Amino acid sequence: MRKALYIPLYKVRKKGNGKGTEHTSGKTPQGLLWPRTGPFTPAGHFPAWPDLRILLFFLLITACGNRASSKQAERTAEPGQTQPVKMKIETGADRTDAYLPLLQGKRVGIVANPTSIIFRDAKKTEYTHMVDSLLKLGISVQKVFAPEHGFRGTADAGEAVKDGKDPKTGLPVISLYGDNKKPRQEQLKDIDVLIFDLQDVGVRFYTYISTLHYVMEACAETGKSLIVLDRPNPNGHFVDGPILEPKYKSFVGMHPIPIAHGMTIGEYAFMINGEKWLANGVQCPVRVISCANYTKDMPYELPVKPSPNLPNAQAINLYPSTCLFEGTNVSEGRGTDKQFQVYGSPYLSQKDYPFSFTPKPNSGSKSPKYNGKMCHGEDLSESKRLSRIELQWLIRAYAHTANRSEFFTDFFVKLAGTKALQQQIEAGASEDEIRESWKKGLQEFRKIREKYLLYEDA
Repeated sequence: MRKALYIPLYKVRKKGNGKGTEHTSGKTPQGLLWPRTGPFTPAGHFPAWPDLRILLFFLLITACGNRASSKQAERTAEPGQTQPVKMKIETGADRTDAYLPLLQGKRVGIVANPTSIIFRDAKKTEYTHMVDSLLKLGISVQKVFAPEHGFRGTADAGEAVKDGKDPKTGLPVISLYGDNKKPRQEQLKDIDVLIFDLQDVGVRFYTYISTLHYVMEACAETGKSLIVLDRPNPNGHFVDGPILEPKYKSFVGMHPIPIAHGMTIGEYAFMINGEKWLANGVQCPVRVISCANYTKDMPYELPVKPSPNLPNAQAINLYPSTCLFEGTNVSEGRGTDKQFQVYGSPYLSQKDYPFSFTPKPNSGSKSPKYNGKMCHGEDLSESKRLSRIELQWLIRAYAHTANRSEFFTDFFVKLAGTKALQQQIEAGASEDEIRESWKKGLQEFRKIREKYLLYEDA
């Protein structure tokens, strides 16, 4: 007599051993009944040579199922329908056909840093610097203007950037950070058109929009044309924070906007003009080369870090929240490899904050706060992507610091753009109460902002 070959019907996973070991159970799952018209089969198994009537029954069921699936496929694939294609974002710099004709035969200056790149391939994996690209294309680049951190991006935050010469191209490099934040008339006399190509991060105290203000003002006063090559805002998906009060205006906050403004630098250029924020209400002749295939709700990871202490997408997303620690006696992580992703100080206890780090000089900070001292605090590097400014860490650090009277520095008011935030935290206001006080200002700002948007909002 021919022997039946038994095939396991199902498997179950053992629990509790941590290895996920599987074994074949000898029991049939409750409610699962199999026809028993053929030779006897142990529960949970069926023979490899079943009764022909059973085999025909299953073949018929399978055929009907396949036919139904085929008809379903026919219904969902209507004529002319195509699957949506995910397009690669194109920055203004990538759209050479839109701006090269504007540069032909002109003497060109450019405001640039390491983020001023142009991709060389459709997959967006290889890039070259904008200055190198323009020179190769025969554009007459006369000089480079460098913002905070310099043309090659190696200077610390707040460190003076000196004029010099770019060793690669031989072009003169003029600093726009330090005593000379605004291009002088003599520095623009041999230029017909100025390009502005910097990657911003959508935050009021990130100084590239302040540099934009002074560049626009200089162009307006000298009659020079300005071309802004737009780039996505990695924090463009939210608008949040207190509105800057004019009396607290500084280079880390020049305009009455919230901390996170949700605009690209091209949109912001239109706002500067439209709101007449330049000296004496002058208007800059500006042209924005917009991004393609971009909306504000798209996550955008920068191919090049925008400054030495914003090394990755997590740091950039946390920056609107954790940079406020720069106006306190708490370290925001400079001197570590998790800048703006950790915070801590020697005045926070190990009991309340088990996590610790010790700042040391590195390429992003030659002399970090609490250099060589252990700081207790919190690691935020694995936190979820934020869609608002988080105050919980600031409020908690103030509540647990050893000496509250020394927690805030004078710089905090400049970063916040108002005295109110410090006063609210000192008075013990909750995060919800503080956020409620921002609502009216944010609503008014959104109405103004809407006039200048170039892209679908988040």
